[in-house]
Amino acid sequence: MKRRTLIGAAGAATVSAMSGKVAAKSQSNGPPIASTLYGKVRGETVDDIHIFKGIPYGASTAGANRFAPPKPPTPWAGVRDAQTFAPMAPQQLRINPTLLASWTFQKEISEDCLAINIWTPAVRDGVKRPVMVWLHGGGYYGLSGARNVFDGKRLCKKGDVVVVTLNHRLNAFGFLYLADIAPALADGANAGMQDLVAALRWVRDNIAAFGGDPDNVTIFGQSGGGGKVSTLMAMPSAAGLFHRAIVQSGSYARKAHLEAVKPAEATENARAYLAALGIEPALAGQKLRELPMEALVAGLKTVNRTTWMPVADGRVLPSGPWWPEGPSISANIPLMIGSTETELTAFADTSDPTAFALDEAALRKRLSPFLSPADIEPVIKTFRASRPNATPTDLFFEIMTAIPFRLGVWRQADAKAAQNAAPVYVYELDWRTPVDGGKWGSPHSLDTPMVFDNVAMSASMVGNGPEPQQVADQMSSAWLAFARTGNPNTAGVPIWPAYTTKDRTIMVFNVTSKAVKGFRDDERKALSDLKAKGFFD
Repeated sequence: MKRRTLIGAAGAATVSAMSGKVAAKSQSNGPPIASTLYGKVRGETVDDIHIFKGIPYGASTAGANRFAPPKPPTPWAGVRDAQTFAPMAPQQLRINPTLLASWTFQKEISEDCLAINIWTPAVRDGVKRPVMVWLHGGGYYGLSGARNVFDGKRLCKKGDVVVVTLNHRLNAFGFLYLADIAPALADGANAGMQDLVAALRWVRDNIAAFGGDPDNVTIFGQSGGGGKVSTLMAMPSAAGLFHRAIVQSGSYARKAHLEAVKPAEATENARAYLAALGIEPALAGQKLRELPMEALVAGLKTVNRTTWMPVADGRVLPSGPWWPEGPSISANIPLMIGSTETELTAFADTSDPTAFALDEAALRKRLSPFLSPADIEPVIKTFRASRPNATPTDLFFEIMTAIPFRLGVWRQADAKAAQNAAPVYVYELDWRTPVDGGKWGSPHSLDTPMVFDNVAMSASMVGNGPEPQQVADQMSSAWLAFARTGNPNTAGVPIWPAYTTKDRTIMVFNVTSKAVKGFRDDERKALSDLKAKGFFD
C-alpha cells in the first residue's frame, strides 16, 4: 500500500500569428484520453484545454527504491484517471509568507511522487507543438509542480504549446551523498536530478500523443528550478532531451546553482543528517531504507535547508555545472537568463521585517557579513550614484540582490557568451508591485505569474489594476517565442539583442520595457572583484 501523509496547509511572426489561436480539438465528446508507453490516461477539459494530472513517469521511490535511480512506472490495464495531482515529494513545509498567499499547493506527501502534469490544446491531432517543461522552485528542498500559479491553460491558448510540470525527489530523499559512507547507496547523491532526467525521457517518448514535439523541448524554472535547469545543462544523461533553457532567478552566485557541492562537504552533510536520525554511519545502508518516511522527514528539522543540493560526484554530475566555465555538453543550447530588481525583499517577508526600516548605520552593519570593511563604502557609493533618493533600506535590498543574484546572472551569461555556440538573452524584471504600498519592490518570484500569464490568480503578489497584465503580456509572449524558435523577439516586445560580453545588452521588463546596453555596468564592475564572504569562492 502506498504511504501518504497529510501535512499542514501552508520566430516572432509565428508566435504572433498563433497568439489566441488554438488548433481544433481532436476530441469533442467526453474527457480526453491519451496513450502512453505504460497505459492510457483520462484527463479533463477546462476552457478548451486538455489537462492531465499525476501521470506517473517513475515507480514509487519507497523501500528498496529509496536513494536509488528512478525506475520506470508499472504499466496498467484499462484507462487510468489523470485528473488529480500526485502527492508532493516528502518534505517539511513552511507557512506561506504574505506575498505567496494566493498560490495554493496540495497538502499530501508520499514517496510515490514521480508524476507529470500536462496542459495541451489537443491530443492525437498530428500537430507538433513546442513543449515547455517547468521545474519548480523551493531550492532543492521543497514544494512541487502543482501550485495554481503554474497552471498552463493561458500559455497553451496564447502560444499553441504544450506545458508540463512535475514532481521529483527533494532534500535528503533526492540529494543525500552516501558514496563514502554507504557505497551501495551512492546514487542517492543526485537522485532528484536523475528523476528530472527520467521525466524528460518520458516527455521524449510520450509527448507526441499529447500534441507535443519531442524535438522542441524547453526546460524552464525559477529560483531552485532555475538551478535545476543549469544543472541539467551539465549532465551527460540529459543531453539531447531538451533544446532550449530558461533560468529565472536561479543563477545564484554560490554553490548549487553555479557550482555543485564537492564530495567531501557532501559527506559531512550526510553525517550530520545521520546523526540527527540517530544512525551510526556503518549501519546507514541498512537503516536508511528501513526507517519510515516520517522519520526521515523529521530528521530534516535539524539540517539546514541549503545542505541539499547537487553534488559533483563525478558520475551523474561530472563537475561544474557552471563554474569555472559553462558546460560544453550544452554549448549549442540557446539560453535565457535573468532576475528581478529586488529579489531579497521576498526573503524578508516573514524572516526579517526589520530590514524595511534601516538607517545608515544599520545598512553598514547588515552588509558587513557579506562585504569586507574596505568594500562597504565603495559599494554603497556606487549604488547610491544611480539612486540619489534611495533610502538605506532601498540600498540594502538592491545591493543584497546584486551580490548573489545579479552577479550570478552576469557570470553565467558571460560563461555562455564565451562559448560562442548559441545565443544567451539576459533580462531583469523591474516592475514594482503596489502590494503593501510598494514596500516589496520587485521581489523574488514576481516573474512567475508574468511568465505563466497568471496574474489573475496572484493578487497577493502583484495586486490589482492593469499594469501586471501589461507586463505579463510581454514576458509570456517572449517566453513563448523563445520556446518556439530559441529567440525571444516577438510582436509587442522591444527588439531584444542577444547578450555579448562586449555590449552586455539586457532587456528590462516593465510596463514599458526596453533593451539597455551595459545595464548596471557600474555595479557589475564594482562587485566583480570583491571577496564577499560565502558567495564568490
